[in-house]
Formats: sequence, C-alpha cells, structure tokens
Amino acid sequence: MGLFDKLAGWLGLKKEVNVLCLGLDNSGKTTIINKLKPSNAQAQDIVPTIGFSIEKFKTSSLSFTVFDMSGQGRYRNLWEHYYKEGQAIIFVIDSADKLRMVVAKEELDTLLNHPDIKHRRIPILFFANKMDVRDALSSVKVSQLLCLENIKDKPWHICATDALKGDGLQEGVDWLQDQIKTMRT
Repeated sequence: MGLFDKLAGWLGLKKEVNVLCLGLDNSGKTTIINKLKPSNAQAQDIVPTIGFSIEKFKTSSLSFTVFDMSGQGRYRNLWEHYYKEGQAIIFVIDSADKLRMVVAKEELDTLLNHPDIKHRRIPILFFANKMDVRDALSSVKVSQLLCLENIKDKPWHICATDALKGDGLQEGVDWLQDQIKTMRT
C-alpha cells in the first residue's frame, strides 16, 4: 500500500464496497473478475466456480470485494443470501448463448423482484460478454431481450465485453464506481 493509499484511507477517501457478480454458468463472471485484478494477481487457469468465491480489486478511489457467485442451476438459490450485503451488482450475460437468454432473463427478473433488492436503488452493471464469439448478440440486442428498459428504479448500464482480452471492462467499472460514489454523497 503506497503513501497515497494510506493517506486516502486515513482521510476516509478510500471506500470499500461489496459487489455481487451474478449470471448463468459459463457466462464469464470469474474471467471478468480475474481480469480486473492486477496482472500479477491474476490466475492463469479459470475453473468453474462452485458455490462462490470472494475476490478483491481496487480502483483509484474504491476497494471492491466481489462475491463471485456460481451460475450453475443448483447454486443459484444461494444468490439471495447475499443480496442484503451487496451495494452493487454485476450481472454477466453470455452474448453468444442465445438459447439460454430466456433463462438469464428469468434469473434477472427473480433478482429484481426479491424483497432484499426490489426497494433498493442499487446500481446494476450488465456485461454483455463474449463479443469475440462469432454471431454474438450486440449489447443493444441483449438489452432488448432482457427488457432492461423496464428497469426504472435502479441505475443500470450495459457494456459489450470480451473478458479474455479485457475489452469493455474498464468502461463498466468506471460507470459502477461513479454510481457508488454518487450514492454515497
């Protein structure tokens, strides 16, 4: 930790925030979180998440603790146990998996209607991932299929991403950081 980070911490400028990273299995959640960590802390091999894992990464003014939740069907019921702790949500969609887009929408609707989320103005960042895959849907099309325009009571943003290269991730994190800072002031 450098002098600036210590000073920011003492002055209360460096804030910690809990973020839930949700989405169906194989959407790229763990790869995205791994890519957001410093290069010397990134894992070389990504394996499917069982249950959940906790990862951390920092931006200039925030320290993120990310609950990387498994998206496998048998583990999705665990998500709701972490809703109260979450101050922001990253929802990852596999833009190339057209067949499961309906399932992703169902899970999103369940999330948005949960009592621990429904009445909170929690920011939601959507990553339309796997844009590098041939025939992947555009972020606009993903937004339409998930009916994101119906989310009126929460700030949300969608980014087209390629988690393997890191494309689009910084834009999303910058937006999320701005939303969190706005909500705290």
